[in-house]
Amino acid sequence: MIIQTQNPLPRMLFAAGLAMAGTIASFGATVSPAKAGTNAYSATLVSGLEAPAKKVVNGVLWKCAGDACVGPVDGSRAVNTCRQVVKTFGAVTKFATPKGELSAEDLQHCNAAA
Repeated sequence: MIIQTQNPLPRMLFAAGLAMAGTIASFGATVSPAKAGTNAYSATLVSGLEAPAKKVVNGVLWKCAGDACVGPVDGSRAVNTCRQVVKTFGAVTKFATPKGELSAEDLQHCNAAA
């Protein structure tokens, strides 16, 4: 005759709770939107736009509102993309990449396209 001294129910409930928490966490990570700037460029225009605008620059869609513009990384060098943004929307005071902002010298080269 075998006598059980412990109830296995708490252990099973704990395991089920862990499984549920893992499922919820992985689902949340899968469906949550990408954080802004993770893999995007951003630009601050010298002169803000009167109305929001969306235009294709270097094959990707850029969105601007006021003096702020955002567009996905397109595979080109940041300075080249900046020059295309300047040609499309106007001179910039700042151009940021996922790795940081362009230097003052690069911004000068970028704005020369205006």
